[in-house]
Amino acid sequence: MFSPKNFLKIGALLMALAVAFGAFGAHIVEGFLTPDRFDVYRTAVQYHFYHALGLLIIGAAGFHIQNKWMKWSGYSLIAGTLIFSGSLYLLTLLDIGWLGAITPIGGVAFILGWIFLFVGVTKN
Repeated sequence: MFSPKNFLKIGALLMALAVAFGAFGAHIVEGFLTPDRFDVYRTAVQYHFYHALGLLIIGAAGFHIQNKWMKWSGYSLIAGTLIFSGSLYLLTLLDIGWLGAITPIGGVAFILGWIFLFVGVTKN
């Protein structure tokens, strides 16, 4: 079974990274990117924040609700953050256009994570 404490720890680390990437973008990256590319970077940071917060929610709820759906919810948000935001960070910073084809896989992981959370709470 999953560990709510581990989801809280990973969520806290992802939050710290989201703040760091946001600050890096606002103070360093913005001047090097086109406005369109910076919007993509900003989207990566926003979704990073949202889903790190979601992981904290799953971790906190996991102390009360423990089932496979909660576990898969957390794993899906972690995977989605790495794939969705990670691919957008790399796409904008390294100008690797083909990474845009990977981004939707992260979006699907986000959607599944929220659906799994709904099922996990419902089945409790």
